[in-house]
Amino acid sequence: MTTEYDSSGTDETPARYIRLQVDLVMEITDSEELTRAAVEQIDGDEFMPEDERAHARDAVQRDEAEALAYLIDPFGLVNGVSGIELVQASWSSAHTEYDPDADDWDLYEGEMDEE
Repeated sequence: MTTEYDSSGTDETPARYIRLQVDLVMEITDSEELTRAAVEQIDGDEFMPEDERAHARDAVQRDEAEALAYLIDPFGLVNGVSGIELVQASWSSAHTEYDPDADDWDLYEGEMDEE
């Protein structure tokens, strides 16, 4: 765990803003179910304009990564966490080659060196 400090004052006080970065790799086990769930999410969004809704439906039906992006909600990850307010969020999803045995995918790289 890394803690960031604000050096602007004489005392070391924690910075007011924290960037939390999370990497997830997901395996699509049922493309049709994923697409169906994304379309349902889009259809249920009462605030989405109709022209944007049509574009979104088309995008999720062509690409599972788009479907997943419509279903993942970073605001939901921190909603209800005491003492914080989400200021900004961005996320994306893309197809990737995944080899769990490759060094590139070692999620704990560097943690052993820090201890």
